Amino acid sequence: MASKDKQVRLDQKSYLEEKLNQRLTVLAGKGLLPERIAKDVIVRKIRAKMRKAEGRLKVIAKLEKKTEEKARIKVEKMALPKKEKKKKEAEMAPVESKRQKKKEKKSKEKKKEG
Repeated sequence: MASKDKQVRLDQKSYLEEKLNQRLTVLAGKGLLPERIAKDVIVRKIRAKMRKAEGRLKVIAKLEKKTEEKARIKVEKMALPKKEKKKKEAEMAPVESKRQKKKEKKSKEKKKEG
């Protein structure tokens, strides 16, 4: 989604700042008091949208930081030497189940009898 893009949110924020400044100049031109301007519905809506955009930008920054951290960890893991597979295979080979041991024992006994 484009609305989750950082550049789109920055554009939205700058647009809202411009719109807020225009609205403030219009209200100041009418001669309203600052308390009255702060209570203006349109000004409050614009400021709310700006807060929302800023919050989303913070989330995007956190995600970017997390992605960079994951990439750094991946590079570190790739830099470490890998363990040899032969050692693992040697450790795995001698493991036999009880059933296999019992089967081998029976086959040895049959060979001795026969």
